[in-house]
Amino acid sequence: MSMRKVIAFIKRDFRTELSYRFVFLLRVLKIFISIFTFYFISNLVDSGASVYLSEYGGKYFPFVLIGLAFYEYVFATLYSIAQTIRTEQMMGTLESVLATPTKVSTIIAGSCAWDILSTSLSVFIYLAAGVFIFKLDLSAMNAGAALLVFVLTIMSFAGIGIFSAAFVLVFKKGDPITWLISVTFGFLGGVYYPVKILPKFLQDCAYLLPITHSLDGLRLSILKGYGFAALLPNIEVLAVYSFIFLPLSVVFFKLAVRKAKIDGSLVHY
Repeated sequence: MSMRKVIAFIKRDFRTELSYRFVFLLRVLKIFISIFTFYFISNLVDSGASVYLSEYGGKYFPFVLIGLAFYEYVFATLYSIAQTIRTEQMMGTLESVLATPTKVSTIIAGSCAWDILSTSLSVFIYLAAGVFIFKLDLSAMNAGAALLVFVLTIMSFAGIGIFSAAFVLVFKKGDPITWLISVTFGFLGGVYYPVKILPKFLQDCAYLLPITHSLDGLRLSILKGYGFAALLPNIEVLAVYSFIFLPLSVVFFKLAVRKAKIDGSLVHY
């Protein structure tokens, strides 16, 4: 994979983003509205939710802030690659991009690189607002463990996004399955409430999802300072998703590109 070409993708998307500055301001406004909304909700629910939140420090606001912040990566990885492919199709530039001597893996990485970087800025705003406005205590954070869980999180989610992009290449329209996955992640993944509050059969379903282990690992490493050994169950699940599902999705995407080239449908939309 060529980092020089990935950086070229990032520069292109950054210039596009600069032309929509008002959209960026609205995105920041949305972040602060979400933070304030859940801060006031936390004042309401803290007394009755402590039994479910004890392993994360007992407070709802830090719990949900981490969930809101890192749930942003679900959208960045699930939608960015497919959306880029769809845009290239409609602009008539997809065939030109795929005709260059650029590896498919580089095109995939470049397609989502800017969205991941801009989402990282959003996450920083979430955490900074939590620390400086709401006095969130992150002094116990284990940065090394959090970084490992974060990297595995991106890799896990990206696999689903690449499958979605392959769907767009073949069927020339958006992937409804991705929407269903993102909603399921939000409902079962522990974004807004602990998984343990769910009925037992839904808990069993939740622990099959990568987002459950991602948010659990991030919360425990950021809020409680858990290290690699303590997070091993979460890391193992995310590693399985990353090192099996991600390469498989890249192979599937390559097959989709090959099929589109054979039947001449790369320029169709």
